[in-house]
Amino acid sequence: MYSTTDFRKGLKIEYTGKAFTIVECQHVAPGKGAAFVKARLKNLETGQVLDVTFKSGDMVDVPDVETRDMQFLYQEGEHYVFMDNKTYDQVRVGEKEVGDAKMYMIDNCPLSVTFYNNKAVAIEMPNFVELDISETQPNIKGDTSSGGGKPATLETGLTVTVPFHLNAGEKIKIDTRTNQYIEKVKS
Repeated sequence: MYSTTDFRKGLKIEYTGKAFTIVECQHVAPGKGAAFVKARLKNLETGQVLDVTFKSGDMVDVPDVETRDMQFLYQEGEHYVFMDNKTYDQVRVGEKEVGDAKMYMIDNCPLSVTFYNNKAVAIEMPNFVELDISETQPNIKGDTSSGGGKPATLETGLTVTVPFHLNAGEKIKIDTRTNQYIEKVKS
């Protein structure tokens, strides 16, 4: 069982008999009264989002979920095909379950797939991925590497702000939690 002190973004809990993942949580200790936790929960099966307030010290169950290390192979219509790194079994996952992770997935990239009742329900990307810049504005005289930036479209279609000195064809590291440029990858 989990206590409200264990709550953090990404934790999977069982609430009202259903499996949820915590999208956001805020621990609140008001000056007067008992502490509590505000949490935004997303149902792993339906995608429904709930805002729930828990009293400090409340307990919730651990859901019967399994997370497996997998590898993205290719996209087939509206489905994405993943391979289990241990058993080499292939799994097809719908676009709804993949969600925003598709903006970071390139062929053969490692990731985690969460299963609930033997059905893939969520894709979790590593915190950082390396992607190629496919399109960006050319450098303009007077631009510096510090201060400001320019938009760049990456190989997956994601657009991020990068420093002025970067050009198309260069590889950069992106934080998947914030969609922000971290650094240029040295080749």
